[in-house]
Amino acid sequence: MKKTNEGLDIMWKYVIFAYLIFWIMVLGICGTASMVFHASGLTMRWLANLCAWSPTFALLLMFKKLRPGMRVKEFYREAFSGKIKINLLILSGFFVIGGTLLSVFILSIIEQKSFNSFFSLGMYSLPLSFLLSILSGPTGEESGWRGYLRLELEERFGFVKGSFILGAIWAFWHAVLWFVDSDFIGMSLIIYIISNLVVMTSLVIIMNVILKKSNNLFYAIWIHFCFNFLYNFVIADIWFYIVISIVYAVIAAGFFKVYSRETAIQEKVTLR
Repeated sequence: MKKTNEGLDIMWKYVIFAYLIFWIMVLGICGTASMVFHASGLTMRWLANLCAWSPTFALLLMFKKLRPGMRVKEFYREAFSGKIKINLLILSGFFVIGGTLLSVFILSIIEQKSFNSFFSLGMYSLPLSFLLSILSGPTGEESGWRGYLRLELEERFGFVKGSFILGAIWAFWHAVLWFVDSDFIGMSLIIYIISNLVVMTSLVIIMNVILKKSNNLFYAIWIHFCFNFLYNFVIADIWFYIVISIVYAVIAAGFFKVYSRETAIQEKVTLR
């Protein structure tokens, strides 16, 4: 493990730094813009997008310590080196978008409401919503979480444990939003937090399995975008989060089972 003179592992310093930047930006920049300047909804959305880039900001600010002897250009060339395969884009997009749609469909049956009643285009046009979605988490977070941290965790803890640790890190990075950008309280808040942990860990497993097939960061960006873009239009109550947690957990389990089977086959071939 890489350690600094103080003894704290540089990888964990990166995680802490990414957390601090995000929380300070959310509470400082967004909090001030909202409470002092009474910024418009669109302005707040752009500021939220800026905050989402904190894992990348942390990566670039600490880059010389995280990747000694490597240039930023080399890092990104390596991160996007894998071949883009259309079948993997379709497969991952199908399960991520399908998982959200299936969750809404199940909820519509449970609550005996029309499927369409769970969606709203909101205050932004479709092209603007697309732009806001692509320029937030998908492009802002993935350099740090999947480009750097995924590989570090997998090297140290293995694929399975590393995926679960990354899922927890990613989920709790959002913790400040659970309290300042959510109306849930009491038991509903606890369920909401658990749902965030389950869904994000499931997305990590899906991403990591796909990235094992072809190591190109675009897959993580694509999967992140597919989830965020559709989620923007969902009118969610606490039951939605319960249902989507179960659906995504099942999907992630399926991806992990396929990965385990393929890994076992590869090991048998190698031993021959």
